[in-house]
Amino acid sequence: MAEKRIAILQSNYLPWKGYFDLIASVDEVVLFDHFQYTRRSWRNRNRIKTPQGVAWLTVPVLASPQRSTRISDVRIASPAWVDRHLKTLKMAYSRAPYLLEVHRLVEEELRRHRSGMLSDLNVALVKRICKYLGIATRVTTHEDYKPVDHRQLRLRDICLQAGASFYVSGPAAKSYLDESVLWRAGIGIEWFDYSNYPEYPQLWGPFVHEVSIVDLLASQGPHSASFLKCGAAPRESFRHARRGAPMNAQRAA
Repeated sequence: MAEKRIAILQSNYLPWKGYFDLIASVDEVVLFDHFQYTRRSWRNRNRIKTPQGVAWLTVPVLASPQRSTRISDVRIASPAWVDRHLKTLKMAYSRAPYLLEVHRLVEEELRRHRSGMLSDLNVALVKRICKYLGIATRVTTHEDYKPVDHRQLRLRDICLQAGASFYVSGPAAKSYLDESVLWRAGIGIEWFDYSNYPEYPQLWGPFVHEVSIVDLLASQGPHSASFLKCGAAPRESFRHARRGAPMNAQRAA
């Protein structure tokens, strides 16, 4: 039976290129928005480059969500933000060769979800951009799984329900993920490497990697995947050298 790799992410608004590379490295990504919403996070905003420097695009949400509010329960505020975002993108990337293509790519989803749920907007954009980049990874959401309501056990349950052999995560999770919970369930862990991305012709000053994927798309259009690891190598080469070894962990336990 083939090994299955899974990633579990919170949905982000127009995420950066590394987010899509991680998705491309696995067989299934679960956009799980039953996590607590945090203000001033990537859930409802991202950065682009402008003539005045790096700037934020922020989706307004209704009121101030309570501390326990889930991302999936956050509703978008006044729909007027859509025209502002589209205008800002046009101004920022007016000199980019694929501006019109990117504008068409995101406009339909922005207008369709302009006053709905934030999670629905983010998931729709991620799916649309994955399709444009040629990423064939299966995209599921929190609605497809019923894990226990516990941070560490939740990840384990989703992996088990999905039939995953390996859980793939960004390196930031090393500070809080209890790897032994997954190992004891027979699930290995791989850490995705975000280093050594190639630069591409980018507008407005020194190169900045940590901006929305729209920056790359506006510059490179249908050639964007060649500036991602998913476009430069087969899926097998994504694996980080450090992997969890379920059998070893079980013997050690």
